[in-house]
Amino acid sequence: MHLVFESAICHEHVGPEREWHEDEKAFAMAMANLVSLALERAARRKAEQERESLASQLLQSQKLEAIGRLAGGVAHDFNNMLTVILGNAEYVLGTFDADDDRHESMVQLMRAGQRSADLTRQLLAFARRQAVEPRVLDINDSISHTLKMLGRLLGEDIRLVWKPGADAGKVLIDPAQIDQMLANLTINARDAIRGIGTIVLETGSATLDKDSLPNEDDLVAGCYTVISVSDTGCGMDAATQQRIFEPFFTTKAQGEGTGLGLATVYGIVSQNNGYIKVYSEPGHGAIFKIYLPTQADGTPQASAPSGESTTLRGSETVLLVEDERSLMELAQRMLERLGYTVLPASSADEALVLATSYDGRIDLLLTDVIMPEMNGRDVWIKVAEKRPGIRCLFMSGYTAEVIAHQGVLEEGVHFLQKPFTLKGLAAKVREALGDSETA
Repeated sequence: MHLVFESAICHEHVGPEREWHEDEKAFAMAMANLVSLALERAARRKAEQERESLASQLLQSQKLEAIGRLAGGVAHDFNNMLTVILGNAEYVLGTFDADDDRHESMVQLMRAGQRSADLTRQLLAFARRQAVEPRVLDINDSISHTLKMLGRLLGEDIRLVWKPGADAGKVLIDPAQIDQMLANLTINARDAIRGIGTIVLETGSATLDKDSLPNEDDLVAGCYTVISVSDTGCGMDAATQQRIFEPFFTTKAQGEGTGLGLATVYGIVSQNNGYIKVYSEPGHGAIFKIYLPTQADGTPQASAPSGESTTLRGSETVLLVEDERSLMELAQRMLERLGYTVLPASSADEALVLATSYDGRIDLLLTDVIMPEMNGRDVWIKVAEKRPGIRCLFMSGYTAEVIAHQGVLEEGVHFLQKPFTLKGLAAKVREALGDSETA
């Protein structure tokens, strides 16, 4: 009995304990299933968010590409017409005295034409379809040359403070793009300031890695030159900051802005392998920081300050190739006015005939890039076979990937952006001819 009783006690004691262990296992398995389900749901949610983000980025990329194609499609013809308008207006303007009423009318016409040209240039810039001529620049030196221009843009109510950093260094960029970025950023800052205010322009340096800009997936770690533009304006909320680089997005009243200023800046920064960040809160102004790769080597080639005296006339012979007759006639008049002998050709075939048959020396080929029969690069190659050593200056209202690799001109290739003025043409022709003799 004792043994049986003891056994029963043991049975009664062990049985519930065994059942409790089984419950623990069941509970643990249930918890594991719940955790697994939660992780699976989290993974699905993250994957969906990533898909939505990628879809949004693709849509934005497609939108930019579509606008870029549109901009490129209209820019060539539009800039051809603007060149004729501005060139003839400039020519006629020189025949009027300053006190003549017609003088002011022509000035207004030129201003309107230039604003139209600027708008086209902005479209090409944000679409990254501008042909650029990057140089190694000392950033402080380059910016200091733009301060006078920026002061005129800002007006008397805005105080512009310039703080050059001693360690800012050099960058590889087209000098005109520095002007474009600063003009757009300071105008944006000016419009954000109600009444009297201050804009601070600073330069410096920074070493970037993933910790510095964690949301930049394509960030290349290294040393960067920093350009900072800060203002005492009204600031922006987070929703606005998410959209400020979108083309045609603007918070200004209808008719007061195109929505291309910051999109232009974004396009230029991206084209030059840089990054741009904005820091702002409503009522506390805004800070835009541009990061451009610092150039360790290379001699700075700062652009000439405005007003620097250079010899812009010449006596060389220019083979001019332009299929738009009105533009060809205008360019011919301009070149002859500058002292050059001009051989005009309205087609590639005509240019090749002149290159073969002309008895004298031809120093420069000035050719349009986009033409019906043959593009400008091919014209240059064929003309150079007949005239070894001839210099070449391309001109176009569109940047022509025919002569530019990813929008960047090869070293030694000279480019004249349409629309151009007499002074702009004169400077580019002298630059292309250089000082050396050509055969």
